[in-house]
Amino acid sequence: MKNATLPILLKNQKILLIGGGKVALQKAQVLSHNEMDFTIIAKTFNDEIFFTTNKILRKSFKLKDIGDFHIIIDATGDPKVAKKLVKYKKKYPILLNVVDKPSLCDFYFMALTPNLPLQIAVSSNGASPTAAKFFRDECQKLIPKDIAAYLQSKQKERDRGIIDVPQTQKELLRQQSKVFLVGCGLGDVELLTIRAYKIIQSVDVVLYDHLISDEIMAIVPKETLKLSVGKQKGFHSKSQEEINALILHYAHQGKSVARLKSGDPFVFGRGAEELSDLIHANIETEVIAGISSSISGCASAGIPVTARGYATGFSVVSAHLKGNSLNLDWIELLHKPNHTVVVLMGLSRLKEIVKASIALGVAPNKLCAIVSNASRPNQKVVTSSLANLEHCAKDIEPPAILVFGDVVKFHTLFNG
Repeated sequence: MKNATLPILLKNQKILLIGGGKVALQKAQVLSHNEMDFTIIAKTFNDEIFFTTNKILRKSFKLKDIGDFHIIIDATGDPKVAKKLVKYKKKYPILLNVVDKPSLCDFYFMALTPNLPLQIAVSSNGASPTAAKFFRDECQKLIPKDIAAYLQSKQKERDRGIIDVPQTQKELLRQQSKVFLVGCGLGDVELLTIRAYKIIQSVDVVLYDHLISDEIMAIVPKETLKLSVGKQKGFHSKSQEEINALILHYAHQGKSVARLKSGDPFVFGRGAEELSDLIHANIETEVIAGISSSISGCASAGIPVTARGYATGFSVVSAHLKGNSLNLDWIELLHKPNHTVVVLMGLSRLKEIVKASIALGVAPNKLCAIVSNASRPNQKVVTSSLANLEHCAKDIEPPAILVFGDVVKFHTLFNG
């Protein structure tokens, strides 16, 4: 018959720990940490033992010392002591633990979660305390931070006779779930933050946009559920409302979910809408910043958004508004001296942007650039005047950013 490990609630049990060396210290620290009452007997002691209890007897152990102790822990490492104790327990009702001798033990020390109202005990049946502690620590990571308050509320419900198992299960799943809004930058894995890289490889579910590169998707583990929710011009696989609902669907199942977004979640990424829904649903959420294409896209083309003598500031705008309407309110910024303007989602409306800019008095020779597929192998950059920008963009494919300002000169300087 295999050994069965059962938890026992110890109340007013008298514990005797025999030994004063390193092994005894480890057991004393466990007993002290779990606020158990115990006495130690040994001729000599490790100095640190004195911090664990004030019940210390400095003497050689004799069987008569057992007296009315119920639980005996032999940490002496002396086979003679162990043999005497094994013989003794055949006549008297004690529970014996001989450290590192599982075959002589009536019970094992479990690896317990410390200082928590929810106790998790892991036992290897004496085979490997180190393994037990490792898995104890892994289990502890699953416990929500506010578990103490939650268990108090459940105790109050139980005291009133309320035991709603399905509702409790739903609440626990919601507490265990977490959603990550992950900025993936331009698609280069090496430009991900370390935090983003780790999360992508550890979550249960990944929801990704069509702009997330194959390179980044390649680091998602095979067993992870991957769902494409990409929105692109002319085709929306999911509406924003449907995406929000899908995130909540998996979060309510207790899953960890990563919502992968090109660039940064909070720079025209609609991350604020998703975060708002998650907060409203009491789902723990973390936003992981990514490098926005408005900065890294320019950098990959050798165009600094600011440079002394050329630009003292920059603006980032979107040409695309709700309902696919065109945003032209930013064009006045093109009159601002020493200023860079980066336009996202503007390539498909380039004709209207150029026409409106010239109509509002922007100089036809104003320097412009288009950066397509920034940082990827098929990156393409064209520079032009405002007047010729539409003509130069004929062979440019999205995704692309538009850059306006004198800093465009640096593209030629840095790229020869």
